Amino acid sequence: MRKLWGRLTSVNVQKAVWALDEAGLAYERIEAGGAHGVVDDPAYRAKNPNGLVPTLEEDGFVLWESNAILRYVAAIAPALAYPADPRERAQIEQWLDWQATTFTPAMRDAFWQLYRSSNPDQTVIAASLKRTEALAAILDAHLSDRNYAIGQTFGIADIALGCAAHRWLNLPAERVERPALRRWYERIAARPAAARALGEPIA
Repeated sequence: MRKLWGRLTSVNVQKAVWALDEAGLAYERIEAGGAHGVVDDPAYRAKNPNGLVPTLEEDGFVLWESNAILRYVAAIAPALAYPADPRERAQIEQWLDWQATTFTPAMRDAFWQLYRSSNPDQTVIAASLKRTEALAAILDAHLSDRNYAIGQTFGIADIALGCAAHRWLNLPAERVERPALRRWYERIAARPAAARALGEPIA
């Protein structure tokens, strides 16, 4: 039985849920992280020593790190398979890494201050928004003449970037309107598998 550990308010869990649903893979999601606890339990730490979510468990095989889970799902599910062209595949990897190491970290401070701080620091928020605006402009320019992040079909780069964009576009803050980014986001967010992943209130 395939199990996914993690709460749906986690942007990283959203990625895994979206991928599994797009792939048509059956799984049981187990609440973990945040108010649900679990992640500090010895049994969970034996699976994921980082004490973070998500964690995928499948017949004794355990995998953590959300983008590693995306890559694995793409490897086993034809619906999300990597393209044959190695350059196109490399571009998918490029945008997965950019999301994880650049785009999401840039907005993290603004997110935490706006959603999880009882006394938001406006200076911290402004600095985070400024960093993220520059990156949103990069993504908007990339999407200006395309329907999907890479190539002609929906794939795991759309999932990783889509979950990050969902958080960015819903922050209760002023943003520069990015028409291509908005158009792409609305297209992929309308997919049935996105509803389960992105349906919970951001928190």
